[in-house]
Amino acid sequence: MMNTADIAEKHGPLLLDFVKRSLAHGVTQGKPPAVNVDSFPEELREPGATFITIEKRGKLRGCIGSLQAHRPLVADLVENAFKAGFKDPRFPPLTSDEMGQISWSISLLSEPEQMLIQDEADLLRQLVPKVDGLIIADKGRRATFLPQVWDQLPDPVTFLSHLKRKAGLPPDHWSPDFTAQRYRVVKVG
Repeated sequence: MMNTADIAEKHGPLLLDFVKRSLAHGVTQGKPPAVNVDSFPEELREPGATFITIEKRGKLRGCIGSLQAHRPLVADLVENAFKAGFKDPRFPPLTSDEMGQISWSISLLSEPEQMLIQDEADLLRQLVPKVDGLIIADKGRRATFLPQVWDQLPDPVTFLSHLKRKAGLPPDHWSPDFTAQRYRVVKVG
């Protein structure tokens, strides 16, 4: 498989255009557009994981994605673009009036890597701020922060405590069953 940096460089404008098409189709049709996967270059037909982030006037307006590659990258992109615009439970669905006021970016995710951790201090030591995306799981709860979240939460302790809250866990939560995975992203847009 082509690496995410190569995909971003070679196909970035096409991918950004497909986010726009998915959002426009969602506004008019209420569903994502059909995707003829076979009509795309081979590397976009291979499994890929994407997150789509939509902003309106510099503020988050929707963000949905896949943590694991489980379908063709272009299909993942179109589906997640639609969901970010219309299914993010934190926001109402996008309207046609908003289309000229929003911007979007794509995060192409690497395969998550299981972290071997002894305790919270060990996890914090291993984290690479501004580089690592993080998935945590425990007690049937799970959450992730993309690496871009480091821009708002640059301190690893704060980053982790906010991620625990996002997962519905207390900020000081720890247990022997706590798991963490890290991943990297290449951002387009």
